[in-house]
Amino acid sequence: MPRQARLDAPGTLHHVIVRGIERKRIFDDDKDREDFVFRLAKLSSETGTSIYAWSLMPNHTHILLRSGIIGLPTFMRRLLTGYALYYNHRHSRRGHLFQNRYKSIVCEEDTYFRALVRYIHLNPLRADIVRDMSELDRYRWCGHAVLMGRLKKEWQDRDYVLRWFGNKNGTARSAYRRYVQEGIEQGRRSELVGGGLIRSMGGWSQVISMRKLGHRELSDERILGSGRFVKEMINEAERPLSCQFAGRALSERIAQVITTLCQEEGVNINELGSGSRRPKISKFRSRLAAELVEKYGVPLAEIARHVGVSTSAISKAIKRTNSG
Repeated sequence: MPRQARLDAPGTLHHVIVRGIERKRIFDDDKDREDFVFRLAKLSSETGTSIYAWSLMPNHTHILLRSGIIGLPTFMRRLLTGYALYYNHRHSRRGHLFQNRYKSIVCEEDTYFRALVRYIHLNPLRADIVRDMSELDRYRWCGHAVLMGRLKKEWQDRDYVLRWFGNKNGTARSAYRRYVQEGIEQGRRSELVGGGLIRSMGGWSQVISMRKLGHRELSDERILGSGRFVKEMINEAERPLSCQFAGRALSERIAQVITTLCQEEGVNINELGSGSRRPKISKFRSRLAAELVEKYGVPLAEIARHVGVSTSAISKAIKRTNSG
């Protein structure tokens, strides 16, 4: 069966998993890890790709990211090709370093964001690379230490993640750490490393129960999320590109429109981008999204990336505006 095309648009949330060929190591020492992290940092900053969670394991790596203007395939090709050339040269080896193509799962943000951050950051503890939470708090090769304030990585969007746990930095960090610790007992959650109906529903028993009740849910192996979210993502991917702008011009034009409207309405642009749910901000965000879609044909995922919420939240906001 031919491989399905990747689903992607600027602003799409992806859980990316990269594995070594034949399960072999892709990092031999800290120098290798430093090179990979350097490339990840440089590319994310250059391309506007938001990195929320990451962990480097001996033979694989996990990254939770929101794709930027160049898209996920180009971002990953530059990251992995550059690192493979470095690794092969340094270790005097030839051939492929990574197993087939990397795995990317489009994720429904409202439902899975917190769980994915926790799952990815607990990898070193589950693999016994660190002994306990105290060691994980300081572990250099995982984004958890960044969220805990023990490691400084400007390219990791620490603030966006912590806002899911509270409005004040200190209380949010404490709530996040408790949430991570509570996840240790859950073990390896297989539903978070793939898409499709069984994973999205939380297991085969839930699928059976749903079918006994006569319910049917749209699913796709590339997507972790509800049937409604799957439909939205597929429709978005199949929609012909009607936007007036493309590439860097698109991003610049959106920024101009947002800045102008924020100034006219007296809205703080940083609060808008933070994902604030304050009534005034939510109402403004809905009107802004509707204008960007109707006047300029901007994709929902691209709007979401600029205003700090998920694609599904933008879809709901536009429906509210149109029905009002």
